[in-house]
Amino acid sequence: MLTIGYEGASIDDFIATLSLAEIGTLIDIRDIPVSRKRGFSKKSLATALECAGLDYVHLRDLGDPKPGREAARRGDLEEFERIYRDHLARDVSQEALAKAVDIATHTRAVLLCFERNHAHCHRTIVAEAMADCEPIKIRHLGVRQGLAAEWENGYDGVGRNYAFG
Repeated sequence: MLTIGYEGASIDDFIATLSLAEIGTLIDIRDIPVSRKRGFSKKSLATALECAGLDYVHLRDLGDPKPGREAARRGDLEEFERIYRDHLARDVSQEALAKAVDIATHTRAVLLCFERNHAHCHRTIVAEAMADCEPIKIRHLGVRQGLAAEWENGYDGVGRNYAFG
């Protein structure tokens, strides 16, 4: 199971990162899938992913509720984690978790939220809960700035350049 945050990323570098990681489905686990960052609100993100050949699924019931987000903003990570774990224990959240596990067992999937640092984000808790259901390895992706421009020039992500003149 892969996770990713888009904090500080451009939509082009974000999509290039997902393509390089050979992602099939992005699972958006934001409670409110709206962003001030261009390209990351639900509709625009789904469209950009579709153009890149990736599927988009929004599982709102895995989103961090407002009290959890407020605790995280205050830097109270213990309270944030307590609130989120209580939220994840709800029946609707468990149903959404089962759906995420099902998706991840059928395609290479990535969990999406905002925070760049996975340790400060509920997506790590979701990934760990998924790993409790299915034997999956968790890996956290980072968006590399400038990757989209390298791809436009034919860079394959491992040091070879395939640009054709």
